[in-house]
Amino acid sequence: MDFGFSEEQNLLREQVSRFMTDACPLSVVRAQNGGFPDELWRQAADLGWLALIVPEAHGGLGLKWIDLAVVLEESGRGLSPLPILSQALAATAIGRCSGDDVKSEWLPQIATGDVVFGVGLYDDPTWIDPKGVGLEGGETLTGAKPFVSDATRATHLLLATRNRERLGLAIVDAGDVTLKAQPGIDRTKPFASVSLDRVKPLAAFAMSTADLAYLTDCGAVAVTLEAIGAAEATMALTTEYAKTRIQFDNPIGKYQGVKHRLADMFIDIESFKSLAYYAAWAVDDAPEELPRAASLAKAYAADAFARIGIDGVGLHGAIGFTAEYDAQLYLKRSKWVRSAFGDADYHYQRAAALGGL
Repeated sequence: MDFGFSEEQNLLREQVSRFMTDACPLSVVRAQNGGFPDELWRQAADLGWLALIVPEAHGGLGLKWIDLAVVLEESGRGLSPLPILSQALAATAIGRCSGDDVKSEWLPQIATGDVVFGVGLYDDPTWIDPKGVGLEGGETLTGAKPFVSDATRATHLLLATRNRERLGLAIVDAGDVTLKAQPGIDRTKPFASVSLDRVKPLAAFAMSTADLAYLTDCGAVAVTLEAIGAAEATMALTTEYAKTRIQFDNPIGKYQGVKHRLADMFIDIESFKSLAYYAAWAVDDAPEELPRAASLAKAYAADAFARIGIDGVGLHGAIGFTAEYDAQLYLKRSKWVRSAFGDADYHYQRAAALGGL
């Protein structure tokens, strides 16, 4: 069995890496302040990244989440402001839960990037439970979703709803709702509170509790995949600084205290990387193993990346906290990763329960 990436997947990785270096370096990311240039979104669509997991019958490439993993990892390395994660989660939800008419209308537009989706599943991002979906569904929607990812830059929103005991998903036009940007530590990952007043959905369809759990797992896997690239970038940035920062007539990388912390970074990254790759493979090829795989990967990454972010800033010394240095950007991303789609405590407890403990 070949546990490595294919030649095509490695070529895709090189393509995304070049894009992040040439078209979307950190200087561009810094300038967006929570937005993203339309031309970058158009380039991502033209390169086929938004169509990767959309079925061929609906204008996509018909590939799998393990292929999307390459894009998420490399875009995470450069702290990409593009809402690729939300777009992929919307494609997954529509593909899994909706009927052919909804798929035929929306999946081709997702693949081409003509629509940009924000996603809101739970009313409280720290309460990962079907009871955490409170927006009342029906012919019209009235209520609020306090935490919707990428809502301020979306053309459409995919919102989880509840009609008594039945769960559902609704697609609404972002222009039909009232948005209030929420303060967040990482400006590349904006979210907003969405208020709805008798808004008629453009499409609505049922979602089971199993579907909700699956979509949550996909979100956790996607976040962890982005964290791989961001954590590796933190380690590379800090290693390079350790080679050039002179203290007591020697580069600080010469001292054991620095070497050990960099070694710990490497071990942690390699550990949750392997867990994340397995979880990404399980999304399509072993869905029965996805819940535990996703929880193990996200639990490890949530704590480990937070440590890496702190050490990255700490090993830079006082300048690591300044806005001019990039280390603090990765620390902010690590704080966002920590709670997205369930924190470490939630996922460790879930993994233990699924393992029979």
